[in-house]
Amino acid sequence: MAKTGVEACDILVSGGGVAGLMAAAAFGAAGYHVICVDPMPPVTQRDAQGADLRTTAFLQPAQALLAQIGLWPRLADQAAALQVMRIVDAGGAAPEARVVKEFNATEISENPFGWNLPNWLLRRELLARLKELPNVDFRPGTGTRQLFTRTDEARVGLSDGSQIAARLVLACDGRASPMREAAGIPVRTTRYGQKALAFAVNHDVPHENVSTEIHRTGGPFTLVPLPDYNGRPSSAVVWMERGPQAQALQAMEVSAFEAEMTRRSCGLFGDLTLASRRTIWPIISQYAAQMSGERVALMAEAAHVVPPIGAQGLNMSLGDLQILLDLAAARPDGVGDAHMLSAYHTARHREILVRVKGIDLLNRTSMLSPRPLRDLRAVGLGALYSLAPVRRTLMQMGLGMK
Repeated sequence: MAKTGVEACDILVSGGGVAGLMAAAAFGAAGYHVICVDPMPPVTQRDAQGADLRTTAFLQPAQALLAQIGLWPRLADQAAALQVMRIVDAGGAAPEARVVKEFNATEISENPFGWNLPNWLLRRELLARLKELPNVDFRPGTGTRQLFTRTDEARVGLSDGSQIAARLVLACDGRASPMREAAGIPVRTTRYGQKALAFAVNHDVPHENVSTEIHRTGGPFTLVPLPDYNGRPSSAVVWMERGPQAQALQAMEVSAFEAEMTRRSCGLFGDLTLASRRTIWPIISQYAAQMSGERVALMAEAAHVVPPIGAQGLNMSLGDLQILLDLAAARPDGVGDAHMLSAYHTARHREILVRVKGIDLLNRTSMLSPRPLRDLRAVGLGALYSLAPVRRTLMQMGLGMK
């Protein structure tokens, strides 16, 4: 039976993924009355059906935000530090490391580049944090259906038949965002014909807090440090390939797959063994024409999607969130009004376009198949690394410091 009446809140968050839960926790910690909805209950166990086995590397600027909203104390002991970013070109005749360059965080900071955490664990800890905030109401199993806006509020129809009146709607509901569609904001999408396999591995050679990105063809093969699993060194892997090849890898029998991924890793960590099931994801780039509409702000994948290169995805989303928090703090009475949302678009849209286009270029470079172009890529990597000021600038840009 449909519910009647209209319930009011300050912030309605559409989407209960990592970004949506983070936004709910952040605005809840800031004292706002928040309702967060998602049609699918979050999966918070590593081996449960539907668990998100991808990981998120929180870069340095994100740590301060996590501490601000009371999350970092929950996460610190479970995170793997990312001290060194290693880029490997393996584009020769055989899958062997022929150019290896390491970017060490000590060149620009006393802290690591970031800290890596599994997405299923992030959901678990975020839910625990939301339970500590009496002004946050998380409603799993409920989605957003309709959006009606006017200058002083937005009204959102939910899948359970109820309506919410909010000062601000945060669309954190993914690349096919229903709230973005309802607000009439178009997107531009680039498809690469790629898919990414995401899984965890054990290996004999300790990772020593080094994140390794190996380039050959089809896309990068990236190993990101995780805490030890079952007493052995462990890493999260994102393996990008052209679609048919990725699907063939997904269907491989385990022993054959392990042999193939060890080969693709250039043997840098010894033999790799699967430590989780394999999941597969389509790779696209996408950005919205506007970051906001009337009483609606787009955040995370509702606003921008990038290939999983350089740990930019969720960190861009946290950049969105930080700007929204700052604007709300500067004008508490103006939360969700046209002035705030115009300022949000101005602060974020140009930077997002630059990052989306930059990651698009890196991805296309990583996909190169012709041998002469792969050779040119290797030369370019060596040239960039050899110039210390350029190297430091690239690291700072990757962290969002420039």
